[in-house]
Amino acid sequence: MAESICRALRDGALEGEHAPALTIKDSMVSPFGFHVFCHVLSQLSSFILAGKSQSGGLVVVSFSRSPSFYLELLKNKGIDVVSSDKRIQILDCYSDPLGWKDRLIEAGNFTALSHEASNSSTANVLKDVKHMDKLYNSIVERGKGLIGGGKNRFSVAIDSVDEMSRHASTSSVAGLLSNLRSHDQVSSIFWLLHSDLHEARVAAVLEYLSSMVTSLEPLHQPANGHRGDLENLSLIEHNLKKGKFHVRIKRRNGRVRVMSEEVHIEQSGISFTSLSSEGAINQGLVPKVQFSLELSEKERIDRANVVLPFEHQGNGKPIQIYDGRRSLADRKHERQVAATEKVQTNEESGGGEIIYFRDSDDEMPDSDEDPDDDLDI
Repeated sequence: MAESICRALRDGALEGEHAPALTIKDSMVSPFGFHVFCHVLSQLSSFILAGKSQSGGLVVVSFSRSPSFYLELLKNKGIDVVSSDKRIQILDCYSDPLGWKDRLIEAGNFTALSHEASNSSTANVLKDVKHMDKLYNSIVERGKGLIGGGKNRFSVAIDSVDEMSRHASTSSVAGLLSNLRSHDQVSSIFWLLHSDLHEARVAAVLEYLSSMVTSLEPLHQPANGHRGDLENLSLIEHNLKKGKFHVRIKRRNGRVRVMSEEVHIEQSGISFTSLSSEGAINQGLVPKVQFSLELSEKERIDRANVVLPFEHQGNGKPIQIYDGRRSLADRKHERQVAATEKVQTNEESGGGEIIYFRDSDDEMPDSDEDPDDDLDI
C-alpha cells in the first residue's frame, strides 16, 4: 500500500489535471510521519534518477531539517548524491529562515556563520519564508532550473507545513500548495503535517487539497485509570515501535478508497506489513450506522425462496409467454387447440363456455387477449 502511494507520485499528473498531492499526517501518540516522509522521498528520488518517473527533477523544501541531513539520507539509501546534483535541488528554509544571521553579521555581533551543506550546489538558502509568493517563485525557479522548459515536469517535497504555518496564515499556505499543484510543470507534490499542532479546520483544509492522505495511529490504545498505569507504559513503549498506517485515496471518478497497513520502525528504517485480520481495512467508505448493511446466510436463503407474484411457477407445464413475434395463424391454432380441450372438459363436467373467434385479421393483434396473460397472479 505504501508502495502504491510512491507509484502514484512517480506516475505524476495526467494532461489537463492537477498533480497528485499527498498529505502525511501524524500525531504525538504515533510520531512516525517523518519516517514515512523520508521513505517516500527516497523512493521518488530513486525513480527520478533511474528515469522511471514522469518527473525529471525534485525540489526538496527543507524547513525542519538541514540540507546536509537530506544529502546524508539519500547517500545512506544508496542514491548517488554526486549524480543527483543535476536532478535534485534543496531549498534551504532551515539555516536562516528570517535572515537574522545576516543582520547579526552586519551589526558585528555574529562572526562565524555556518551554512552546513548550504554552500553545496544542491542547496539554496531562502532568507524570507514569511512571504509565500517569494517561496513559490523560488520553488518554481529551482524546478525549472532542473528540467528546463517545454513539457518537462518536476516534483516538490515539503518536510514541514507546520513551519510554514508559523510564518504565514492558513489561507496563504493553502494558496501556495494549490498553486504548486496546478502548475503545468509540477508532476507531484507531498508534505508532512503534525496534526496535534493545528486546529481541526486547518488539517481539513490541507486534506481537501490532497488526492491522497495518510494518517498514523497507535497500534494499541492505552487504558484509562490507575490500574492500567503500568500497562500504559508498556503500550506507549510498544507504540513507539509500531503503528497503524491508514491511506485514503480519492479516485478520479469521485470514489474514495481506504486501506490500512502496520508500520514498523527499526534501526534499518521503516517497513510496512499487512494488518492482522481483526484490524484489516480494504474497502470503500461506508457510513457508520446502528444496523447491519449485509444479509446473514439465513436471510439470503429466505430471500431466494420468496415467490414473486409476477413469476410463472410452471405447475408442471412448459412456461410460454407471448413475445409479440408469433404469427396470427400460430396464435389462432393455439387458441383452437385450447378451446377444443376446454370444450371436452366442459362436456365431461356438464358445464358450458363461450368461445370467441376473431372475425378477421384486421383487428388489433392483442385486442382479444388478456394484456396480463403473461402474469401468473
